[in-house]
Amino acid sequence: MFIRIESASGTPIISQIAEQIRTHCASGTLRPGDRLPSVRQLAKEITVNQNTVLRVYERLTSEGLLERRQGDGTFVAEILPPGRLKAQRELLRNDADRFAKRATDLGVEPDDIHKLIDDALAKLNRQQPAGGSRNE
Repeated sequence: MFIRIESASGTPIISQIAEQIRTHCASGTLRPGDRLPSVRQLAKEITVNQNTVLRVYERLTSEGLLERRQGDGTFVAEILPPGRLKAQRELLRNDADRFAKRATDLGVEPDDIHKLIDDALAKLNRQQPAGGSRNE
């Protein structure tokens, strides 16, 4: 799981981390039942305070996206909360809108924009384990 913190962003770090975990869940990078890094491990990887990661995990657990199992770790919930996938798709749609706008502003032709997306999807499909399924 890759998380990047934008320190110059006006968005609080907790919100940045939470949103990226939500996006990983929506995209299928994190699947139901997947174990997340420990609080200590993730805090070290992204160089933030452990309490920050703990608060993110607690927030996402209260939303029903994650499950915390005493002594075992934090996992993506087996059953996503109602409306969660719809909300995630809306976030992805916003990302797509920004991508399309940026590409258009750079003068990229529509066919080339489609090719960029097709290439990205093909790359992801090559990285998928055989028999893996995506969240719908």
